[in-house]
Order: sequence, then C-alpha cells, then structure tokens
Amino acid sequence: MLTTFQRFRELDFAYQVLAALYLCERMYPNYELFHQVTGFGDPKPLRGALNACWDWSWQGKKVKVNFARWQEKVDDVTPSEYGHDMLGVYPAMDACTAISTMLEGFQDPGTGDLVSVAKVSQAGVAKFLELTEGAELDDEGRRQLVREHELAVYEIDVQQALLDFLEAMQRTEDKPTQMMVRQLQEMVVTEGITNIGMERDSES
Repeated sequence: MLTTFQRFRELDFAYQVLAALYLCERMYPNYELFHQVTGFGDPKPLRGALNACWDWSWQGKKVKVNFARWQEKVDDVTPSEYGHDMLGVYPAMDACTAISTMLEGFQDPGTGDLVSVAKVSQAGVAKFLELTEGAELDDEGRRQLVREHELAVYEIDVQQALLDFLEAMQRTEDKPTQMMVRQLQEMVVTEGITNIGMERDSES
C-alpha cells in the first residue's frame, strides 16, 4: 500500500503539476486573509503565479511563464514570524512556501520535488493544531491531536481523493487538458475551505 507521498511521486510530472497547483490553491486564501487583517504584503503575486501556472499546466510551451521571476515576486511578499504576533502568519507563510516550492520544481523537473508541496500543506495543518488546541498539551498529547484531529484526517483524505482523481485522469489522457484543469479549479472552490478549515471566498 503506497503512502500519499509515494503515490504523488508515482504520477507523471504533468500530473504532479496539477496536484501541486491544487494544494497551493487550497492554501492561498490563508495568505489573503492574513493580508486583509494585517495589511502586510500583497496577494496579487501569489494569485498571478497560480493563474500563470494553471495556464501553463495544460498549454505547456505555448505560453511563456517566467517561473524564476514569479518566485522572486512571491518571496518578496512572504511574511516572517518575527514582527507578526498572530497565529495567521504561519498559514500565510505556508502558502508562500508552497507556491515558491512549486515554482522551483517547475524550473527544474529533473531535481524539483513537487511532493514537498503536499508535505508543506500537511505540516501546516499540524502546526496550526499544535498552536491552537494543542497549546496546553504535552508532547504526546500534541502528537495524538495531530494524528486524530478531524482537520488532520481531512487533509490526508483530500490529498488521497485528489490522487484518486489524477490517477484516473492519467489513465485516460497522456497529458492534462483544459477541461481537466477547469474541473480541478472548480473542485477547489466547491470544497469551500482551506487546508486549516478557513472558509474561502467563492471568488478566490
């Protein structure tokens, strides 16, 4: 029985791209909310990078995407835990880290490890739980919380369901299609929540 991360790596690169994009899209509203509350940064580079990458994911070389430049733009608006005394900074940082990691993976498919995006999302959920409901627990209590909490279980369920979908698509199509991309984008919006359970704006 393959683990989530092993299944991710088994996908063709073109489908790993879609998986990474889907997971980044789920994290993006966490940054948007942080920006709305604090006024820090700017969601536009994140949104722009995601839009450009979705287009590239099915059109390939027909569209020119400067991944390195987008990565710089995302890194420029990435918050730091220093100077932000609020819990929301961590999910916002995770959104930036995930998108930056994804862009790095697109620049060098041979060495880039897109499964790291899935790891960032799972780790972000774990950290969020540890800092909220787990704040008063001992180490073992926190570990149990992260194993059993509905948010943590749901995160793995979402990733597994995403892999089920992409594996099925890969069996029928050699490479992603525009219809497939639109279906994935609609799935993100329909899910309605981010990886840490925040409601997302249907326009995001």
